[in-house]
This record gives sequence, structure tokens and C-alpha cells, in this order.
Amino acid sequence: MKKFDERTTANLDVVLDDACRDLPNGGGHETRKFIARKLLRAVQQWKKTLGALERVARQALRGLLKGRPA
Repeated sequence: MKKFDERTTANLDVVLDDACRDLPNGGGHETRKFIARKLLRAVQQWKKTLGALERVARQALRGLLKGRPA
């Protein structure tokens, strides 16, 4: 896995935890993994800001909750 700067890593942690906060038990492993993959893909496309990552996480979570991939 590629190394990210401290700010990006912190943003990823915060956004993933925030996206899964209201899910039962903080989201299952597969749910968290799905969202994390979407976030990592976004970072690789230079979407590193907190706001951009929050949008990606919300979109991924909406897709999961609707029963289809985001």
C-alpha cells in the first residue's frame, strides 16, 4: 500500500469513522472495507481534502444502504 502524508492519513481515519458512526457496531468489516477502498481510490485521484473525502464516504454509504455499490 502506498504511504500517505500525515494529514491525508488523519483525514482518512476521521472520515471512515464518521461515515460508520451511526451504523450498528460502527459498521461491519465488509462495510468499512468497501468505504475505505472508495476513499483510497479518491486519494489516488488527488481528492485529499476532508470535504472531498466526506463526499466520497457519504456517496459510498448511500450506495450500500440502498443495496447497490456506489
